[in-house]
Amino acid sequence: MAPDRSRPYVVGVAALRRVAGSSRQVELRAPVADVAVLSASVPDDAEVDVLVELSSYPGGIMVTGTVSAPWRGECRRCGGTVEGRLSSEVRERFEPSATSGGAGGDDDAYELEGTDVDLEPLVRDALLLELPLAPLCTEGCRGLCSRCGADLNVTSCDCAAEVDVRWSVLDQLRGPEGE
Repeated sequence: MAPDRSRPYVVGVAALRRVAGSSRQVELRAPVADVAVLSASVPDDAEVDVLVELSSYPGGIMVTGTVSAPWRGECRRCGGTVEGRLSSEVRERFEPSATSGGAGGDDDAYELEGTDVDLEPLVRDALLLELPLAPLCTEGCRGLCSRCGADLNVTSCDCAAEVDVRWSVLDQLRGPEGE
C-alpha cells in the first residue's frame, strides 16, 4: 500500500506488533506546520528529517532516534534574523489508549492508533523542546542603542549613557576617575 501523502508521519506497525522484540528502521522527510515559540520557529515548508528505529514490546512500540530541522528566529538583542539547525534525540513509547482496548492511563506514552503509529506529535514535541526561547545572532551581539535605535553591531552612536538619578547617590562613593 502506498503511503498517505496527507499524513506522511503515519507508519504501519502491524507486522512489528505480531512479534515482540522485532524492530525496523524508518526514515522520513516531510514538513510539520505550526512549530513555533516566542521568537523562533521551524518554517512551515521546511523539511524535517526523522531517522528512528521502531521496536515492539508487549503492549506497544518504542521509538528511538533523531529528529532534525532548520529553524529561524529573531535575535533578542538586535532584532536581526537568526538561523540554525535543531537536532533532538528521541526515545518514546506508543501504547494503545484505554478507549481502544489498551491499558490506558499512561500520560507519558503517545497513542498507538490500531496498527499505525503517528509520529507527527512526537516530531512536533521534540522540535518545540529544542527551539531557543531567546536566540542570539552571536554571543557578542551588542544590540540596539536604547536612545536612537542604532544597531551597535553595525555602527556606533554618540548617545550619552543614561544616568539613573535613583542611583546617583552611589556615584559619590566612587573615587576619582570612577574607581
